[in-house]
Amino acid sequence: MKKSLLSGLFWVLLANLLVKPFWLLGIEVGVQNAVGTEMYGFYIAIFNLTYIFNILLDLGVTNFNTRNIAQYPKLIGKHLSGILSIKLMLLALYVVVTFSVGALLGYGTTQFKLLAWLSFNQFLSSMILYLRSNFEGLLLFKWDSLLSVMDRILMIVICGTMLWAPFCGGISIFRFVYAQTAAYIVTAGLAFWVLARKTGLRKLHWNKPFTYAILKKSLPFALLVLLMASYNRLDPVLLQLLSPDGAGDFNAGVYAGAFRLLDALTMIAYLVSVPLLPIFSKMTKAGETSNELGGTVRMMFSMMMVFAITASCALASMDGDLMALFYENNVSDYAAVFRVVVFCIIPISTTYVFGTLLTAAGRLKSLNIFAATSLVVNALINVLLIPRWGAAGSAWAALTAQSFMAVAQVVAAVRIFKLKPSAGYILKLLFFALVIVGCTFCAPHLVWWIALAVVTVVAVGLAMVLRLIDLKEIIKIIQTEK
Repeated sequence: MKKSLLSGLFWVLLANLLVKPFWLLGIEVGVQNAVGTEMYGFYIAIFNLTYIFNILLDLGVTNFNTRNIAQYPKLIGKHLSGILSIKLMLLALYVVVTFSVGALLGYGTTQFKLLAWLSFNQFLSSMILYLRSNFEGLLLFKWDSLLSVMDRILMIVICGTMLWAPFCGGISIFRFVYAQTAAYIVTAGLAFWVLARKTGLRKLHWNKPFTYAILKKSLPFALLVLLMASYNRLDPVLLQLLSPDGAGDFNAGVYAGAFRLLDALTMIAYLVSVPLLPIFSKMTKAGETSNELGGTVRMMFSMMMVFAITASCALASMDGDLMALFYENNVSDYAAVFRVVVFCIIPISTTYVFGTLLTAAGRLKSLNIFAATSLVVNALINVLLIPRWGAAGSAWAALTAQSFMAVAQVVAAVRIFKLKPSAGYILKLLFFALVIVGCTFCAPHLVWWIALAVVTVVAVGLAMVLRLIDLKEIIKIIQTEK
């Protein structure tokens, strides 16, 4: 099982690390610089609104499908046709809700036009994620890896041409959105074609009892995703609404710009969690012992923490240099937000391990309670801090909410699965963190990229010495497990 996990991680990480950083830090940064902070803030606030309600396009079906197909792979043919019919039905519900909320927020003609295109893009993105969940459930990680980056590759080509080819006449927010639409259509078409060939699908069919059964089982997943999307993506929406003196679009743009590098870092943690869900689903269904499960959890959590602690501490110490590297104006505003929000990578990485474990085991009631509490915490802190601190206030709200969610999940997982982290292991993590913090105090005295390289080398070496990353165990798994 560990070998399947490591194989899945290799292919998914390889594909995404080659493509998505360039998309986030090259294309998206280029678009924001081209259209301006305020216009990009206008876009990101509406985008996040469509993202929050994205769960209405899915209602938890994708996460349920990944877990269910991993446990019962022979059901894929039956589920594929029925669930595709369900998703087409959910599109109508999604459009009604998002446009109603847009009307309540007082959107004008231009905002509704952007809302319509972004809503369609969310539908296509949701369809791609569902189709990919079938490849994940069958542990076909090579196909999943290709589909996970195909839309971004197409967008890089289209948007890169508009940004840097003089004959294209430049880029606007709407041309940026149209490029996303084209890329999503091509990717969804390929995924559907491959699955149809593998499952022998000939036509879609509507089955009322099947629809009722699937939605009943997946609704707890839906509530969890809605709550987590809300506290993860609510900040730009609240910044647009609560910022004083008409600075809403500007503050939302600053927050989006500072959050972008965190998004790139979070991508690594998310990609690690993708093969974790089917692997943990199989392990919990097979009733593997707490020692076997604990060993897998410890291996993944250690890798996550080495990465998250190193990245957050090192990058926070060079906030100004990094923001100046990407953005042309308002660098100090970006830096003030980034030096806080970058530490979210630590609780987010923790959540992707322990939250995935709890999801695989069907402990959705606990997860929903934690997520609802985190949403309330995030909203309250935003309401208190945005009028005074603007985008920096939202950064503190995000860090607080994410930290609460991570701690709650760790405590629940330790109790439910009887995981027993040793005192020695905890001391190793604390020692590692203290050494990295000490190294970053020296970072401002060096050129930023040299400082980053030094901290990275120290972190990797120390992690191996402390056996937080055990290369011998990884090599042994690859060589001996069938």
